[in-house]
Amino acid sequence: MKSRATLPTAHCPRTATRRLVWLGVLAGALSGVGTAASSQEADTLRKIAETGTINLGHRESSVPFSYYDQRKQVVGYSHELMLRLLDTVKAELKLPALTIKLIPVTAQNRIPLVRNGTVDLECGSTTHNAERARQVGFSTTFFLAETRLMTRRGSDIRDFADLAGKTVVVTAGTTSERLLRTYTERNGLRTTTLPARDHGDAFQALESGRAEAFMMDDALLYGERAKAVRPDDWVVVGTPMSTEAYACMMRRGDPAFKAVIDRGLTELMRSGEALKIYSRWFQGAIPPKGLNLNWPPSPALLELYKYPNDRLQG
Repeated sequence: MKSRATLPTAHCPRTATRRLVWLGVLAGALSGVGTAASSQEADTLRKIAETGTINLGHRESSVPFSYYDQRKQVVGYSHELMLRLLDTVKAELKLPALTIKLIPVTAQNRIPLVRNGTVDLECGSTTHNAERARQVGFSTTFFLAETRLMTRRGSDIRDFADLAGKTVVVTAGTTSERLLRTYTERNGLRTTTLPARDHGDAFQALESGRAEAFMMDDALLYGERAKAVRPDDWVVVGTPMSTEAYACMMRRGDPAFKAVIDRGLTELMRSGEALKIYSRWFQGAIPPKGLNLNWPPSPALLELYKYPNDRLQG
């Protein structure tokens, strides 16, 4: 699937017309919400309505969620879901067209870029947890992953306890980095942690021998394995340390925008469209090498599709 820099390029309504449309939309979207908070709470929708533009954050190497293919197009499961959500946003604001600005983000800068208004919506591989929820808003969950390890086939690393004396690479700014630090301190393990800019760099550290294990969410590990020169050289091991709930990020204190995004995700999941998108990226040939992750949806994910929610994982 090609990512689209813009939706159909019909001329956007004149600014004055858009503002009149927005006034009607705002009244409906914020019915029952205190007027003192209205301007702040409707900020993202107002911004989109007045400019006819939405800024979407995407990852560069979170295979198969959001990443560049061989033609430098943004593709992936999360990215496709995000593009489909724009239909809901356009319908809500009665905009015939919407210009998309794609903004690459990393694990380190994704939250600041959402908070400062550079990015309106980011759907990649971001875990919804309590610490992050104090900084940004989160949508309905769209994926569930588990934190595990990848190592070379034949390695003596089989679980997290085997990391003693080893070098472990993690992507900087991720929950895996925090979990590894907590685990090693609690269990008195002497390990060397090697932070990497993104998942691609982390796997290169593993592949080159600079690290003996790569700790990350299992779906992302399998995604990196699919890109490897020799995928069969690598295995994913370990008792899952945590369950990670992936959700789209947006600014906090914006219930009107969250309601639109949640409605769109819920419709995609309950209609079966999200499962079709999942099958494309987890059970079919994906770029850049046409490899298949051969990963059927878990019972937990199928349950999520049936009963969408934005709950934190335990």
